[in-house]
Amino acid sequence: MQEYGAIVPDVRRIAVLRANAIGDFIFTLPALEAVRAAYPDAEIVLLGRPWHESFLKDRPSPVDRVIPIPLCRGVGEPENLVNDDAALEGLFASMAAERFDLALQLHGGGRFSNPFVQRLNAGLTAGLKAPEAPALDRWIPYIYFQTEIVRFLETVALVGARPVTLEPRVVVTEADLAESRQAIPDDNKPLVVIHPGAGDPRRRWPTQKFAAIGDALAAEGARVVVIGAWADERPLVEAVVEEMTAAAIPLWDRLSLGGLAGLLSRCDLIVSNDSGPLHVAAAVGAPTVGIYWCFNLVTAGSLTRARHRPVSSWRLECPVCGVSCVEGTCDHRESFVADVPVEEVLAQALDLLDDAGR
Repeated sequence: MQEYGAIVPDVRRIAVLRANAIGDFIFTLPALEAVRAAYPDAEIVLLGRPWHESFLKDRPSPVDRVIPIPLCRGVGEPENLVNDDAALEGLFASMAAERFDLALQLHGGGRFSNPFVQRLNAGLTAGLKAPEAPALDRWIPYIYFQTEIVRFLETVALVGARPVTLEPRVVVTEADLAESRQAIPDDNKPLVVIHPGAGDPRRRWPTQKFAAIGDALAAEGARVVVIGAWADERPLVEAVVEEMTAAAIPLWDRLSLGGLAGLLSRCDLIVSNDSGPLHVAAAVGAPTVGIYWCFNLVTAGSLTRARHRPVSSWRLECPVCGVSCVEGTCDHRESFVADVPVEEVLAQALDLLDDAGR
């Protein structure tokens, strides 16, 4: 039996399963860099989503190739999804033909993703395992309260991949910058981006509070851009802009993800909910103020504080029904971070903006 933590010999092709959202992918980048360093001659194939393919095309990264997977129950999709069995069978047949030497499950606890990885017919499998998930050849337990970046670094260490960096990095291309300048031309004012969206409404700070931040930073001479990462965030963007006294630039559904990365790389500061754009901003080098719910601060909070300032709500009970999220769940989706004070966010924002102007 091969030793846990040992380099797997004669690896030519590695499959990595991570088929979900933007921030989720960003958290895997240090682990992917570690795999690249440990297996410099192997092809790394990301089994992901179509957006991974378009975003990583012509962009330097640890990933050599992306294979978008069909919609699959529990693998980046709701557990009640009805699978397209024909599409999945076709995928697994083509994956067997790829002859992966190693398959890594970086997708979560493994209840659905471990059986998926096992069907790739790889020489060796490794990944995470929740109590109800089947075991891979090498595995570590999935325990919720762990920083995602470290979780995935620990996972790839199962196959001898040691950390080469701790913070995610995304390379910004000239095409990204050109696209971003089409939307927001260069200016001599400090550029501040506000993102009021988040996939889960419970992670959204009130738009009125974002507007107060925008007005305060505009008063300091900043040019404020309010972004929506997706078209359905337009109402949030419009609400912030309308609630501001100062002028702000609304921006939604006009930039590709690459163009968004270009814009974020140019900004002097982003103030955002815990969301994909916040994590992309950090990965392209922008200073960030992130508004977090305390549980997410543990799993998704930035590792350093010189340029990244998380501000957290410590609310544990649903603001509607009072159910403790430590002991149970409810169906309400009202904000768990609405109680974060404007003054606390603004103090961190001004400190970072002052640093940027030095």
